Amino acid sequence: MYSGVTMNLIYILPGVSALASMPDISKEARQRLRWMDYYRKTKNASLARRYFGISRKTFYQWKKRYNPYHLESLEEKSKRPRNTRKREVRRTEELRIINLRKKYIRYGKEKLKVIYQDIYQESISSWKIQRLIEKNSLYYSPIQTLKLRKRRKLNQPKKCITELKKEPRQGFLVAFDGLAIYLNNTKRYIFTALDIHSKIAFARMYKSKKSKNAADFLKRMHYLLEGKIENIQTDNGSEFARYFKEAAMALSIPQYLSRPRTPTDNPFDERFNRTLREEFVQLGNMTSDCEVFNRKLTEWLIEYNFHRPHQSLGYQTPINFHYQFHRVLPMYPSSTRA
Repeated sequence: MYSGVTMNLIYILPGVSALASMPDISKEARQRLRWMDYYRKTKNASLARRYFGISRKTFYQWKKRYNPYHLESLEEKSKRPRNTRKREVRRTEELRIINLRKKYIRYGKEKLKVIYQDIYQESISSWKIQRLIEKNSLYYSPIQTLKLRKRRKLNQPKKCITELKKEPRQGFLVAFDGLAIYLNNTKRYIFTALDIHSKIAFARMYKSKKSKNAADFLKRMHYLLEGKIENIQTDNGSEFARYFKEAAMALSIPQYLSRPRTPTDNPFDERFNRTLREEFVQLGNMTSDCEVFNRKLTEWLIEYNFHRPHQSLGYQTPINFHYQFHRVLPMYPSSTRA
């Protein structure tokens, strides 16, 4: 049905594998790619160096490293030493600390440090004690401690979307929202997500807007883009708390919140919600059966992402707009219709 595209109508959109296989390179790597493109056109290294104002050594260093089939070759390599100093705890120290902690289960690491030095006449750092307490779960109430640590982790200061400096690349910021739909006294909730740069969108209906469903939707979107989500934006609704927040933390994705009663903080997904309502739901596609609705919705999302021109993208489709800036797969078909 779709050329060169992996399909799974239940879980992901067609086209995901080809789309996600293209790397999102950094701003610095894009600049180096311009050097290489200019050199390829002019065949003159000196002219390219003068045009971009770079040294001979710098140009040839990146020219040697450049692989046109792998644009990641233009990224900076880590300067971290291969062999780093490892923190080690001797087996004798470990056994002593475990015994002391079991004997004084209510004592903290600083008190245990003093007792250890008094008994064994050896100095020891508090980080070793703390590390072994965590490693062996030496707590008076392990379950309660685990819940407390999880609660503390979730109660981190909230980040406002106005604090985030937007960067124009796919995956940098994906906005999440939702809309409630009513049919014959039955309420259903549609979660929506939109990449604010390429306008690639995803949506899915659930029976309720509880945070477990929102977490499931986040994981699907994460899978859809093969983990290439750097930041997410949500409103302050309860559906984007607890399990959703835990899922975002597990995926190492920072969550930024829109300001209360400020829909202008998330205009792109708000506009997608309106399009979804007007061009799909209100055209006879509404049903309270989530499985049937999501099957139809997936077909509509194919149309939206692959074939529908978008005014904000200069009347390009989101997929074509993406490929305009990512030329890694030049054999991508111009049409994915059957």
